[in-house]
Amino acid sequence: MESLNASELLAALGHESRLSIFRLLVEAGPTGINASAIGEQLGLVPATLSFHLAHLSRVGLIQGRQESRFIYYSADYGEMDELISFLTNNCCQGKACLPKTSMANTVIKRRSRVAKSPATKGNS
Repeated sequence: MESLNASELLAALGHESRLSIFRLLVEAGPTGINASAIGEQLGLVPATLSFHLAHLSRVGLIQGRQESRFIYYSADYGEMDELISFLTNNCCQGKACLPKTSMANTVIKRRSRVAKSPATKGNS
C-alpha cells in the first residue's frame, strides 16, 4: 500500500459517522448489513447515510451488493488488512512492543480476533 492510498483511507475513517459505519460493518461480518438497518442502528437519516456509504465505497473500504430491493454493505477485509499492515509494518523495529499491536501482527491473528468478536460469538 502506498502512503497516498493509506492517507485516503484514514481520511475517510476520520469522520465520526463513517468510522461508526465501518466498525458496524466489520462487526457484521462478510454477509454485511442492509443500508436501512445501518441507518437505524446509527441514527443516520437516509441522505446522510448514503453520502457516507458512497465515500467509504469510493475509497475501497466497503462493498455493496444488491439483493432484491435491498443493498447490503460489508467491510472489505482485504483492504482493512492492507491498511493495518501498512500502519504496523516494522513497528518497534520488529519487536513486540504493544500487546494490542502483537494481536494485529499477522493476518491469521487479526482474522481470528474478528471471528471471535462478541458480535459473532452469539451466532455459534
